[in-house]
Amino acid sequence: MLTKFETKSARVKGLSFHPKRPWILTSLHNGVIQLWDYRMCTLIDKFDEHDGPVRGIDFHKQQPLFVSGGDDYKIKVWNYKLRRCLFTLLGHLDYIRTTFFHHEYPWILSASDDQTIRVWNWQSRTCVW
Repeated sequence: MLTKFETKSARVKGLSFHPKRPWILTSLHNGVIQLWDYRMCTLIDKFDEHDGPVRGIDFHKQQPLFVSGGDDYKIKVWNYKLRRCLFTLLGHLDYIRTTFFHHEYPWILSASDDQTIRVWNWQSRTCVW
């Protein structure tokens, strides 16, 4: 084992590596998202706006953004430089299991226990399908 990060939650639900920086995001059962520097083994920041467990999490490849989805049926887009949630996308009818930024298009993909996969345009904040 290279290192071990201690969280305040009994369960870690998701992880994402930053594409350029030595950072990882952890999404926790208690609704908190943590930003870690894995080289220094230090907690950089915490984000706490979900009501319930956060499962899906992903860094944007070029923008200072990440996306999260959780058991509150909400997708949130965050700016980690500004340290806040920019907006929330609504439309799923059950727990969101995973969220991803598309590597080329301004899309977020989400999968939910409502038996749907949705594609969102994060720039226009709309559901594409």
